[in-house]
Parts: sequence; structure tokens; C-alpha cells
Amino acid sequence: MKNRVVIWQVTPSVDGGRYAAKAVVGDDVIVGADILREGHDLLSACIRYRGPDDTRWREAPLREDVNDRWYGTFPVDAVGAWRFAISAWTDHYRTWLHGAVKKVEADQADLDLVFADGANLLERRLPRLPQAATQVLTETIETLRRAAPAGERLAMAADEDLLALLDRHPERLDRTLSKPELPLWVDRERGRFSAWYELFPRSYGPDEATSGTFADAAKRLPAVAEMGFDIVYLPPIHPIGTTNRKGRGGPQDLDPGPEAPGVPWAIGNADGGHMTVHPDLGTIDDFDAFVAEARSLGMEVSLDFAIQCSPDHPWVTEHPEWFRHRADGSIAYAENPPKKYQDIYPIDFDTPDIEGLTHALREIVEFWIDHDVKVFRVDNPHTKALPFWEWLIGEIHAAHPDVIFLAEAFTRPKMMQTLAKLGFTQSYTYFTWRNYKHELIDYVVELTRGEMADYFRPNFWPNTPDILHEYLQHGGRPAFKVRAVLAALLSPSWGLYSGYELVENTPLRDGSEEYHESEKYRYKPRDWTRPDSLEPYIARLNHIRRSFRALRFLRNVWFHHIGNDQLLCFSKTAEHRSDPVLVIVNLDPSATQAATTWLDLWQLGLEHAGPYEAYDLITETSYIWHGPQNYVQLDPADEPAHVFALRAL
Repeated sequence: MKNRVVIWQVTPSVDGGRYAAKAVVGDDVIVGADILREGHDLLSACIRYRGPDDTRWREAPLREDVNDRWYGTFPVDAVGAWRFAISAWTDHYRTWLHGAVKKVEADQADLDLVFADGANLLERRLPRLPQAATQVLTETIETLRRAAPAGERLAMAADEDLLALLDRHPERLDRTLSKPELPLWVDRERGRFSAWYELFPRSYGPDEATSGTFADAAKRLPAVAEMGFDIVYLPPIHPIGTTNRKGRGGPQDLDPGPEAPGVPWAIGNADGGHMTVHPDLGTIDDFDAFVAEARSLGMEVSLDFAIQCSPDHPWVTEHPEWFRHRADGSIAYAENPPKKYQDIYPIDFDTPDIEGLTHALREIVEFWIDHDVKVFRVDNPHTKALPFWEWLIGEIHAAHPDVIFLAEAFTRPKMMQTLAKLGFTQSYTYFTWRNYKHELIDYVVELTRGEMADYFRPNFWPNTPDILHEYLQHGGRPAFKVRAVLAALLSPSWGLYSGYELVENTPLRDGSEEYHESEKYRYKPRDWTRPDSLEPYIARLNHIRRSFRALRFLRNVWFHHIGNDQLLCFSKTAEHRSDPVLVIVNLDPSATQAATTWLDLWQLGLEHAGPYEAYDLITETSYIWHGPQNYVQLDPADEPAHVFALRAL
């Protein structure tokens, strides 16, 4: 009779193995499973796993926890596709040993027979053992069958070295393998831990009437690197259409003058399309030089992959079948009522030539990979065919497993989750609109607990070129600090849109999240030398992120009670609750707030500590705290957050 051992509820598993869970190189992946069989026999189990370059399965042990739940870990040491499963079987020898201990303790009369049973179990293992191990087993078998004292025989039967030998060469007579094998996708660490900085190269020219070039923008890269960012994200750098070009006045300015540079997302004109750079920015060689300069500073460049075209894109005449046509034969421009994007034609994924279209899109990604771009921010992926993303990301990862895809999808939760399941490495989130204490706690708990955390990697952005939240509009400099602290320290990945460090917070109008004089429609050179810049503050946050291993992970965030709804208190710790970082933030940018903490010291690894040091990594000030209750007061005009490194004294 097969499958006497039952295995179910294996984790991590995304939709029963339909999609891959995610990890990064260097992780010890935690695996759990419910494992049981009838009766009281003891079981053994292991994880079977293999990486992209493995020719055979590797194994790691599982240990029983409580209620028939077993856990173990296995290390992942290569980028790419991994698979794992659970193997479980009855451990006949340990079952016998467990009973023998009880029988010896009860001084039963039939102990010779008990030990003979144990000897028989070992004897049948001999043919499966290497020659070097048979001597140990033979000696044990002989001892168990001798008329020696029961305690002596039991001690030899329970010898730790003997048990370890048997574990190395297990007897799996009734082995059950979990099915199906489960997929795991492993990224390089930047797939989970990254700091993004978005800039428009064209805004680095000498004035508001002249486009900057890649060479001009490269002069900003040392400052971006100094702030601690490791990914420089560029909006579309391609030629911009002239038909229906939007003017400097914004989305309603349909009568631009000749000086209007147009919206970068209106891609393509007579100069070329998605595999061409805008001539005002320079040549492809100039772009390569920009990428090389970023690399030399420890950063890499991300490009915007926007699947759309201006009416002047070469595809419009070469492949009109790739676009949706209206009843009058005209091509439909993009709309998101009441918004109209007359300068953009969306792609039609219902085209009869879907193969030609999808292969052309893959060619675009491969072109930029050949120019050393390994990170793509994907524009509005939720408006494109979902099977396409699974195919494209799979195709790209098969040849370039180190490529990272960020989904720019501010849309329905299940759609965002689906995109992550289909292969997107990271995703934008609702963080921008979570500003109250209960909103932040509920949202972070949603992201970090349960199955979603196995595949969905959030990227927290306080602002984007499209989003200037009212919290930043009205909260001034303290609000910008608060949101940077929360984004940088709650999530392993975060990003800023340039101008944040200069506290740019003027909206297009009251009630709008659009920027006044939006950079999407104009050149916007800035004075980066301003003495009130937040650059040093942002650099400090990124330095803290890199200095504390706990901040590289998502699921380890823990919220502590603090007696004020305007104060948020959370912590992160590294392995074995080591190196705790405690963050307390005043969410009110306009007033001083104070309260007493009620810390879960056990979560911080300080449950047995006496006094401990709370060293503020922002102000470089040290406090001596005692126990869970400590008074905190934060004046946002001075400093709205504490970021403490905690250390037992």
C-alpha cells in the first residue's frame, strides 16, 4: 500500500504551484509542510531541491514543530529557476528506539527480544551502507544481541554518532514525495533590496528652453550615488511624436508652441521608435557612456518600457494592424476618462498578428539588455494582455535571469497580485495613499503576512511624476522627511522622483495630485546646490539601510504599541532577533507629539536585558532605556523620527 505518509499544505506555494514563489541569492528558504501517518510511528522528512545548474537533487532536513507541522530551510546560491518538493517516510529505527526507551524504563521482562528487534532493523540496513559505515553498525548489532545490561545496550543504540550515520543514509521503505514539485524563482539581491532615483535627462540643460543631454545628466550621477541610490530610473528616452503634442501647460494644453518638448511617453517619430534615443539627448553611444558612468559609481540604469506609440511612430504606418481602429477607420488614442491622451496610441493585443507584435516587443527589451540595461520599469502593465507578460518575462529570464522588472500598476489589488505572480520582480504599491497610523499598519501587515509575501515585493515611492499627495503638499519639509523614513525603512525597496530632495510640493491646482509646471511637459532644470536640500538626510537613510541587515528584508517588520495615534513605532531584526532597529515616527508634520512606548522586548531580543542603549542613527544621540516603557517626544520642526539601534548594556 503506497503513500502511508501524507504530505500537504507545503509552503511556500503560490496557487498550488501554478506560479513561483520568490527568493534572492543567499536566502535560506523556509519550507513548511503538514506530514503525518496513522498510528504512533515516528517520521523523518527532508526537502529535495535543485537549482538552475544542478544535475541532481540536493537535500536538507525537516524537523517536526507542533501539530504535525514540519519546517526546514534550504540555501539558494544561484539566480534562476529552482524546484523543490518534500520527501517523507516512516523512521522504523527511531520508532523502535522510542519504544525501547520506555520499555527499559519500565523494566519489562522481554528486553532481550526488544533489543533483538532493534538489531534486526539495523541488520537490514547493512546492504545499503558504504563499507566504512558497516563496522559501526555491526558492532552495535552484536552489542544489542549480547546478554549485556539493558542500560549499556540502550546507550549504544541511542548513540548520537550512530543516529547521525543513519540519518546520512536513511531507509526510505515507504517514502512519499509531495506533488507537484513547486517552483521558486531566485533573483539577485537587488530584486528585493534596492533604492531607486528617477530623473529626466532632458531637464539637465542650461535653461528651461534647452534640452539636457545624457552627458549633462551624467554630471548629476555622483550626487545620486552619494545619496545612496543604486538604480537610476529614466522615463522614456526615445524620440517624441509631434502630432497632438501636449504643451508646457499640461494635459489640456493642446496648442503647444515650437518650444514644447512633448511628453516622453508619446514615443516615436520619423527619427525612430523604441530602439532609438531622442537626438536631443545624444546618440546611443552617449547613452552607453551614461550607463557606464552609473556602473562606475555602483549604480545601474533602469529604462521605462512603455508599450504605446505616438501617432508618428514608425509602427503606425508599418504595422497599422497592431492598433485599434474606430468605426471611421482612425486609430483610437488612449483614454482614461475623463483624461484624454491624444498624443498616444495604445497597442491592440487582439491583433491578428499577435506573434509579430509580441516578438517585436521582446526585441525591444533584448536591444536594451545588449546596452547593459538589466532593470525595466514597466508602464501600466495592467492594461496589457496578462499572458503576454508571463511569456515575455519567461523568455527574457530564460536567457537573462538577472533582469529585474518593476510593475507600475496603481490598480486593483488582485490585478497587482496577478502581475507579481506572472513574474514581475517588484511592484509599485498604495503606500503613497497610506498616511494614517492604522492605514500604514494594516497595509504593511497585508504585504508581509501570509502567502502574498511569498511572491509580491513592494516598492514604496513617496512621490512620482504623476503623484504629489496632499500630505506632501501641505506638510512641508517635515512631511517629506516622514515619508522618506517610512518608505526607506518599512520596505526593502523604495524610490524617489527627483525634486523630492528640494521639497517640491506645489500642485497644479487644489485637489490635484499633478505637479505645477510638471516635468512631464517641460524641461525643469533645478538648483541642486540649495543649502536646505534634503540630500544629506536621504543619504543618511540609505546609509542606515545598507548598514543594518534587518532592513534588507520584508517579513520581519513588527509594530509595537505606543500610546498616541500620531506616533508609529516599528522594528526590524536580523536572524535570531539580532541587531534590532527601532523606528518611531511622528506622522503629524505640524505639531509635537509625545507618548510612552510599550515595546515587545522579546521581539527585539532584549527580553532578558537590563538597561539597554537606544542610539539614534539620525541625530547620533544615545539614550539609556529600561524595560518596555519609555517616554518619547518628537517635534517635526526639529526631527520627526527616531531611528534607534538597540544594544544591551
